[in-house]
Amino acid sequence: MIEIANLYKTFDKVQVLNGLNLTVRDGETKVIIGRSGAGKSVLLKSIVGIVAPDSGSIKVGGTEVVGLSEHAYNKVRKNIGLVFQGGALFDSLNVGENIGFVLDEFGRLLPEARRERVAHALSLVGMKGIEEMMPSQLSGGMRKRVSLARVLCMEPKILLYDEPTSEVDPITADAINSLMMEMHDKLKVTSIVVTHDMTTAFKIADSVAMFYHGQVIADGTPDEIRNSRHPVVQQFINGRAVGPVTEDESMKFGHVR
Repeated sequence: MIEIANLYKTFDKVQVLNGLNLTVRDGETKVIIGRSGAGKSVLLKSIVGIVAPDSGSIKVGGTEVVGLSEHAYNKVRKNIGLVFQGGALFDSLNVGENIGFVLDEFGRLLPEARRERVAHALSLVGMKGIEEMMPSQLSGGMRKRVSLARVLCMEPKILLYDEPTSEVDPITADAINSLMMEMHDKLKVTSIVVTHDMTTAFKIADSVAMFYHGQVIADGTPDEIRNSRHPVVQQFINGRAVGPVTEDESMKFGHVR
């Protein structure tokens, strides 16, 4: 479903993506882990066209999207939903208007059809009947659910989640994890989930990829990642601040499963 090949991106002379390669199979939930600045969120934004890579290839469903015109890219975006870290809701719009906004971006529906699509999306995330509420009235977990409902309105084939369990308590985080698994099973979508939360990673993933200095240094099942001998992987998943791993130490392991 998604093929990333030799992807590079630099911001202010800082190499964020450094020849990154990654494949996400159709129907797979791929979790991406790694320290801040490793390029995880930049990859998501590159897939949806918010960020333009310096070079490399991004294929979505077999279509090369790097270099596409805005008009051509919009046809691809209709099949991709990005759930932003903070929800990115408009404070001046109620829940129904926030969700329906994305429908207006890609073509208008008749009012009744629009209301039905919004109501269905809210029911999918367990938030039926809250269209008139304002974002200020919602808890952090509710805002994340509404943000997901807004994405589901477009009936995407691919869901991208940027830190979906950040800024919520552990019980709410577990509910969000269960919701992501439910959406995967019910809608048969392909998902990429960026997270620092190893509980989330090991619970929802079909496979886990570890980013380090803009490259994938490990990619495998949750058990393979949990048992990896790579020092960078072990430092991250165990939360140990035991000093930096040298380039020589990291590279001698290469790309491991």
